Amino acid sequence: MKQRRISLKDLAKELNVSIATVSRALRGSHEVGEEMTRKVKELAQKLNYRPNPFAQSLRKEAPRIIGVIVPNLVTHYYASVLDGIEEYASLNGYSVISANSHENHEIEKKAIDNFISMHVEGIIACLAQDTVDYSHFEEIHEMGLPLVFFARTCLADKFSQVVANGDEAAYEATQHLIKSGSRRIAFIGGPNHLDMVRRRKHGYLEALKEAKIPIDRSLVACDKIDFNLAREKTINLLNSENRPDAILAFNDIITYAAFDAIKSVGLRIPDDVAIIGFTDGDSAAFVTPRLSAIMDQAHVQGVKACELLLRNINGDTKIYREVVPMILKIRESSDKSK
Repeated sequence: MKQRRISLKDLAKELNVSIATVSRALRGSHEVGEEMTRKVKELAQKLNYRPNPFAQSLRKEAPRIIGVIVPNLVTHYYASVLDGIEEYASLNGYSVISANSHENHEIEKKAIDNFISMHVEGIIACLAQDTVDYSHFEEIHEMGLPLVFFARTCLADKFSQVVANGDEAAYEATQHLIKSGSRRIAFIGGPNHLDMVRRRKHGYLEALKEAKIPIDRSLVACDKIDFNLAREKTINLLNSENRPDAILAFNDIITYAAFDAIKSVGLRIPDDVAIIGFTDGDSAAFVTPRLSAIMDQAHVQGVKACELLLRNINGDTKIYREVVPMILKIRESSDKSK
């Protein structure tokens, strides 16, 4: 059987220290004491640890590499963010290696470990939806490895972040639905622990409060970001005795799930149920009726995230929070006046 390659993580676990300490010890860094350096090197020799050959070749050729991890690379939003990152990185002499967490915490952790082993110069990350333990990012902070979050973020006191003004955009979209005659407006979102979900839900609730529309908690459905689950939840809402007359949907997956659900139960858009979705995709203009959308400016977010990362790599240790404004595009799906 093929023997598994010993990693920095294995050495760190055996010695009960951080990956950062092991990495520094193997490099002979003055930040690690002589005794610990000796222990690390002896264990590395005993377990036949060998540095990643790919990473070694990268260092010899001295390319400049950054790692990017996203939750779902096949969606238009994340593809556009990555495009922005790659554009800015290329202009500044960097190459990009991307990883897809598939919305899974364990895969996200493994991708981060791989990036560390490959000695990337920095990382840009968006949290998987089930990530609630941030210890792997705490470790990156201990290592001093530059990292910038975008969209779904954490540890704002340690890392720069690029976000959208989702609260303001949700507020504006909900206002539009109210002005168009809707009163029972549902919000279909993702997991409540995600800061992005909280911001968008807050804007929605503020607009209802300002219009003196009672908040009905049964119209707020926040759960896993999954097309089939969102579709099922929407159908349940639409079949309820007091169904919603409008829907604000959290992202493109949930938006199209809700859009499909409305049509599947025989209701008309927007006459029976208006809908606005957070989505940056061109397809919003090509469905029938054309979908009102809150556009992320995803490409701009990617450029900004890469810009902040390169600042950090070049020695700027200030923590930034960049807010990229969203754009509300009103089309047929939300305007009941037509």
